[in-house]
Amino acid sequence: MNDGRKGARRMRDIPAEVLEALNRGEVETRSLVEGLAIDTSTLFAAVLRDLDRSAEAESWSERVSRIAAHGVVRRTREMGALLREIPAHEKLAAHPSDTARCWAAYAIAGNPDLGLSQRLALARPFAQDPHSGVREIAWLSVRDAVGADPIQALELLTVWAHEPDPNLRRFASEATRPRGVWCNHIPELKARPEPAATLLDPIRSDPSRYVRDSVGNWLNDASKTRADWVRAICERWRSLSPTRETDYTIRRGLRTLRKSEHA
Repeated sequence: MNDGRKGARRMRDIPAEVLEALNRGEVETRSLVEGLAIDTSTLFAAVLRDLDRSAEAESWSERVSRIAAHGVVRRTREMGALLREIPAHEKLAAHPSDTARCWAAYAIAGNPDLGLSQRLALARPFAQDPHSGVREIAWLSVRDAVGADPIQALELLTVWAHEPDPNLRRFASEATRPRGVWCNHIPELKARPEPAATLLDPIRSDPSRYVRDSVGNWLNDASKTRADWVRAICERWRSLSPTRETDYTIRRGLRTLRKSEHA
C-alpha cells in the first residue's frame, strides 16, 4: 500500500490532489500531519460508499461532525464505535485508507462486549498492518481490556513475545506498558511489575530495534514507580545476555533514573 511519496510536514505543504485522495480513502497517510488534515465527514462518506451504504450518509452526518471535533485518539475510538453499528464494517480491515483501517481496529477489536482473548485475536491483523499508525491503534483498541485484567493479558501476550513477526512482539510489549502513550495507566503493573518479566525476558535482546525501543519504554515506565525492580531486572539481563542489543534496551529503560541521578 506504500505509494512511495514522502509525507508533508505542514498542512499547507500537502498537495491538493493528495488531500483529495486521502479524503476519498484512496491512499494512505505518510505523516501525522496528513492524518490530521483528513476531513472525517468526507472520508466517512467514502467508507459508506465502499460498504454500499451511501444512502445512510445523511443520517450519520450530525454524529460524525461531533466526533470530528475531538482529538485524534478519541475521534478514532468513537468512529470505531459508530462503525460497529453498521453491517459489514469488518470489510474495512482491508481498506486502502490507513485511517479507515484505524477506525476498523476500534470497531472490531475494540468491541467491549467481547472477552480479552477474543479481542486480542481480532487485533492481530491490525498489529501486523504495514502502516505504523494502524499498528499503534491496534494495541490502543484493546488497552481497556488489558488494563482490566493485566495478569491474564500478560499470560496471553507472552506467547506473542515469541512470534517471528516483530510487529506482534512489539504489540505484546506496548499493550502492557504500565503507563504508555495516549492511554490509561495500568495501576496494578505500576505497583507490581514483576509478572511482566516472563513477557519481557524473551525480547530483551530482540533483533528488532522497533521491539527493543518498546521494551526499554516499558522499563522506563516502571522505573517511575518501581525503580528497585527495574534496576534488578537490568542487572539480571546484563548477566544473562551481555550483548549490544541488551545494553541498548537497558540504557533506554534506565534513562529517567539516570537523569534523576544527575539532576
